[in-house]
Order: sequence, then structure tokens, then C-alpha cells
Amino acid sequence: MRDAFASVRPWITFAGCVLVVAVLYWAQAILIPLALALLITFVLAPLVARLQSWMGRVPAVLVVVVLLFTGLGGIGWALANQVAHLAADLPGYRDNIREKIADVRAASRGGSVEKVQETLKDIQTEVVRTEERKGTPAQPVIVRSEQVATLWGFPDWLSPLFGPLSTAGFVAVMVIFMLLEREDLRGRVIGLIGHGHLAVTTKAFEEASRRVSRQLLMQALVNTIYGACVGAALAFIGVPYPLFWAALGAALRFIPYVGPIIAAGGPLLVALAALPGWRQPLEVVIVLVVLELFTNLVLETMLYAGAAGVSQVALLVAVAFWTWLWGPMGLLMATPLTVCVVVLGKHVPGLYFLSTLMADAPALSPEFRYYQRLLARDQSEAAELVDRYVVDQGFDRVFDGLLLPAVSYAEYDRGRDRLSDEDEAAVVEATRDLLSDLGSRPRGPAAAARDAASALAQEPSGAPPPLRVLAYPVSGAPDAVAVAMLQLLLPGTGITLDVVAAPTLVAEVVALAQRGGYAAVCVAELARSAPSKSRYLVKKLHAALPDVRIVVGRWAPPDLADDGTAALMAAGATHVTSTLIETRDRLSELARVAAAVAPVRATA
Repeated sequence: MRDAFASVRPWITFAGCVLVVAVLYWAQAILIPLALALLITFVLAPLVARLQSWMGRVPAVLVVVVLLFTGLGGIGWALANQVAHLAADLPGYRDNIREKIADVRAASRGGSVEKVQETLKDIQTEVVRTEERKGTPAQPVIVRSEQVATLWGFPDWLSPLFGPLSTAGFVAVMVIFMLLEREDLRGRVIGLIGHGHLAVTTKAFEEASRRVSRQLLMQALVNTIYGACVGAALAFIGVPYPLFWAALGAALRFIPYVGPIIAAGGPLLVALAALPGWRQPLEVVIVLVVLELFTNLVLETMLYAGAAGVSQVALLVAVAFWTWLWGPMGLLMATPLTVCVVVLGKHVPGLYFLSTLMADAPALSPEFRYYQRLLARDQSEAAELVDRYVVDQGFDRVFDGLLLPAVSYAEYDRGRDRLSDEDEAAVVEATRDLLSDLGSRPRGPAAAARDAASALAQEPSGAPPPLRVLAYPVSGAPDAVAVAMLQLLLPGTGITLDVVAAPTLVAEVVALAQRGGYAAVCVAELARSAPSKSRYLVKKLHAALPDVRIVVGRWAPPDLADDGTAALMAAGATHVTSTLIETRDRLSELARVAAAVAPVRATA
């Protein structure tokens, strides 16, 4: 029964998505004003909260809402008035427009444009002649009865205004009540959909409100600066009605992608029609392009880069979706609605795929991206990831943060038949090549400080020799690469690491430790390997050399770490470490203890 449900579950999810889209489409008359009111409430809520402490909840809400909609109405009336004046001035631009057309025609004579025009005319003439030879059927006469208008023709002139005005009134009333009862509404919604998930739902609401408010406020600030710059530049050039184009440009920039293009088209067309010659229209083009680049590359980057938390590709797809679903209003609200969807996907486990697909954060963490590039045999991009990680996190952290996890994942996947032996060997060899490159570069300020401290400690005569440590990679090539990473971390610690070539019998390792006079032995094994061999080796080493310190490195990323330390400690291990840096620090402690004890022994 469970298997049958699992096979049908994707189709149920698909049907649910189709149903949601259908509801969003058919109920748009209600949902669009509701969504617009909710977004405006997100933006006004912080301002109302600040005024509330001075004048109370109801006066603060009324003052903010009245000022907002009065300002929007005044701006709309002013823009409509400017449009009327512009339409009245257009007939006076006829001579200038005719001169521009004549210039264009003169420039196209004798060139490729004229040839294309002649070709199109010939084709059109031939089509007309062909139709005349065939004969055209008589067109039917359609008789339409004149519709009787209602009293005084009331709906005919009122209907174009009644729809937008009624919607604006509904939105204003909804904003007022949402601001007045925002805590109660928030509690009801959380109680409805957050029962049993109170923390997750609360975080989702808070993050959505914060992201939408910041994104809209910062976008309003950027658009205001852009509009002011456009108005000043157009007034300086001499374009008619610069304040109108400034306000229109600032408003249209709220529409993603197409808004700035539409905003730039109006003043350019008016400049072509009203201004003589071609120099001033060209100046308008240059000014608009420069301001657009400045706004995109400087203002938006400084003020609200990453505020939406949506990748550019996902936002473009979302804009197309909301425009298809709700038309122009969907285009206007596409960005904040998409932000809400991404936040919802981030906090709701069943919708996590939405956050993965649409968020601007990388879908894969650095270690998984590095591992994926090695699996794809793309060593060049893997090297770029290593270089970037070294710059961002430092030389010492690149091994535990990037290189070692890839080797551990390769061994783990090969043990579960997800990778072939050849694929695992390719990952190991690529990592070995990258290690040789890392060994030849500067190791950062921390390693340089350790080198200086080690050199300073060894300056006095009779300074103790470096601590000799025997390292044994237990399970072969992956462990040997991990030991090579440890070697790159040891310079400056006063430790000399001698590595036993694998595979080697346990008895031979014990014999090497006895003959070499090592102060410590490092047993290296990736954490997901079976610890039986390392436990047996530790037991034999501790029995043969009870004074030798034994450090077992069970190295792995956190998601592959195990808890098999108790058995190793019981077998005689001095320390069991989970990272290369921890192993380096433990061995450094042993080196410092040996350096402190050596003078005492020499004096005795």
C-alpha cells in the first residue's frame, strides 16, 4: 500500500499545483487587490509602529494611509494633467517630425534600406495582381443593431474609471484594516497553518515581512534617486516636461526588466519630436544609458543587492509566470510575490524544492561543488574552487573544508556501489595533483607565524630536534592523500612526519616504530572505514611501546563522522581526532611538551 502511494504521490503533487494555479487565475479579481494590500501593509507596518507610540494605533494608521493614497492620487492627477498638455503640444511638433523623417529617408536612399523597401513593394504588388486574377469574393454585409444606452449613457463614460477606482478603494480599506489588526491577523494565520510548527511559521512570517519591506523600500529609494537624476538631466538638455518623465521613470522602474525600457522610450520620442536636429536626442540616449548603468551597477548593488534573495534566472521565470497569470498587475508584483514564495519554500519542508531552485544562495555547498566537479573530470574548475576557498577561508581550512570531504565522499559512495573503483581513483588522483600545487604556494600569515616561531625557538644552542612522528594510512590511497594534506599543515610546528607506504602489515608498522625511536604515531583512517584494523594496530602499538603517544585521525566531514572513538581509546589511543587541523594541534602539543621536557632531561 505504501509503495503504491509513493508511486502516485508525484501525480498528486502535480495535480495540487495545477489546482493552485487555476484558483490563482480564476480568483484574480479578489486575490490581486488582496496581495497588493498585503504588500503595502508590509511596507507601511514599520512606519505605523513608530508613529503608534506617539499618537496611538488608529490615528497612526489613518495618517499613514491617508498620506500615502493622497500622495499617489496627487501624483496620478499631475501625471494625467501633464499627459493632456503633452497631447495638446504634439501638433506643434509636426514640422520637426517631418524634418526627421526627411533626414531618415535621405540617409536611406541608394542604400540597403531602400533596396529592401523596393523588394517589399514588388512582393506586395505581385500579391495584389495574383489576387485580382483569381477574383475576390464579395464581402458579406454585416448589419449591427445599435445598442440602447442606459439613462444619460452613465455606464459608457463611467466604466473606464469605475474599475480602477473601486479597486483602489478596496485596497485602501484593506490596508487600513490589516494595519489596525495586524497582530490579530498574524495570530489567526499562524494558528491556522502553523499548528504544531509555531517556530517555523513565525520565522517564515518575520523573514518574508523583513525581506519584502526592505526590498520595496530600498527600491523606492533607488527609483527616487534615478527619477531625480533623469529630471535634472532632461531639464538641462531642454526636453519638454522633465518632471513628468522623471516621475514616470521612477514609477516604471518598479516593473522589473521592461519598466526601465518603457520609461526610456517616452523622453526619447519626445526629444526626437520636439528638439531640432539630432544632437540633443543623442544626448538624451547617452544620459539614459549612463544613468541606467549607474543605477544597476552602483545604486542597486550598494542599497539592496541580495535583499530579495532570489536568483536572476528564477526571478525572470517568475516574472513571466506572474505576468501570464495576472497580467500587468502580476508583472508589477512579481518580485515581492516571488520573495514570499522563496521564504515559504525555505521554512516549509514540503516546499523546500522552491527555495533550492529559486534562492540566490548556492544550491550546493563548496565541498559538494568541488566533489561534483571532480566526478565530472573537470579539474580546471575544481582548481578554481580551491583557489577561491583559499582566498576566502585561508590556506589551513581548505583541507578540512574542501579537499578531505571530497575524498571521504568518494570512498563512501564507492563502498555503496554508487561509484566505480575507477571513479574513486580519479577523484583521489585529481586531489593529489591539486595538493602538489598547494604545496608550492605561500601558506598564509598563520603558517608564516608558526614558521617564524619555530625558527626562533630553535635559535639557541642545544635546542631539541624536531619531534619525529610515524604516520600510517590504514586503508590505502584515500588515507594516503589525507596524510599528504596533514603534511602540508605541519611546517612550522616542529614536527617531522615519516609516512609508511601502504599497504604494510601491522607487525611491520610496529617494528618500524620500535626501530625508529618515534615519540608519536599517527594512524590515519577516514571515518566511514571499518575501525577494526586501526583498533588492532593501536592495540599492538600500545602493547609494544607503552610510552609512545598514539593519535588516531578518524577524519571526515561532519555528515560522515562516526562515534567509534570509545573503542579506539580503550585500545590505547592517546587522542582520536576528527579533523586535520585538530590532528595538527594535538601533534603540536606533543612537540611543545617534548621541547619543554628535553632541557630538564639534559640537566638531570
